[in-house]
Amino acid sequence: MRILFMGTPDFAVPSLRSLVESRHTVAGVVTVPDKPRGRGQRVRPSAVKKFATQYGLPVYQPEKLDDPDFLEIVESLQLDLMVVVAFRILPQSLYSIPAQGAINLHASLLPKYRGAAPIQHAIMNGEPETGVTTFFLKPSVDTGDILLQESIEIGPDETAGSVHDRLAELGAEVVLKTVTGIAEDSITPSPQDDSEASPAPKIRKKHRTIHWDTPASEVHNHIRALSPYPGAVTQWQGDQLKILRGHVMDKFTDDGDPGSVVSLKDDTIGIACARGIYGITELQPAGKRRMKAEDFLNGYTIEIGEQLG
Repeated sequence: MRILFMGTPDFAVPSLRSLVESRHTVAGVVTVPDKPRGRGQRVRPSAVKKFATQYGLPVYQPEKLDDPDFLEIVESLQLDLMVVVAFRILPQSLYSIPAQGAINLHASLLPKYRGAAPIQHAIMNGEPETGVTTFFLKPSVDTGDILLQESIEIGPDETAGSVHDRLAELGAEVVLKTVTGIAEDSITPSPQDDSEASPAPKIRKKHRTIHWDTPASEVHNHIRALSPYPGAVTQWQGDQLKILRGHVMDKFTDDGDPGSVVSLKDDTIGIACARGIYGITELQPAGKRRMKAEDFLNGYTIEIGEQLG
């Protein structure tokens, strides 16, 4: 199969690697234009471009995916298939070019968690499992016929960062199986059941605020769903405090106003929730590095009864 791969972040790299190392041919790679990234805002290439360059693959970085000159280039590649992993929404004029269409890898068990942040929303909702799905592209986002799907368990204390890394590797296996299955005509696509669909929109500022007036188990799911990036936040002494890791210390206690500090131990800061106590073990004060709770307690003054939120 002659393939055009489209992707941008780290999540897409294992899938591209699996195709490069397979019997299929990656005829080109499409990714976003280089742009300022990280501290210092230096202009840097995407993770996918860095990998593609190392392997000498042709790289295309169009500003507009429906640009006629770019579409002409894609036509000239004589593609069998387009593989999309963590990329922009594609115009139909582009993804209809390959002889066998275009497939997408999505980090959820579709039709659940359609959208830009499926991993975060699955953890936030306390799901015990998630997975990856490949499907044929259709005009409506994340609604195409399912090709293959595989699941993993989500650990009770697992963060989005860990789940992201495991799904990236699992996704690479599923992408390769899907491409090979299409080449051998051994996969039967199945339509999604729209009645079971749920949304997973992009994480916005409003999603990051910790609501201490919810049960400790929900606070725990919220914090680990946004760790390590972008991080759940609360307010303390007039500044933002990012909470990155912790655990449920008590599920049932209802002593203390939600958001109040109820215990200070060597490595844990206990915060009252609507029901139960959440123990903070890793956090990041505004303008500072992330740190363990014991380092925070050694460097800052925080007292029982103080209010967060």
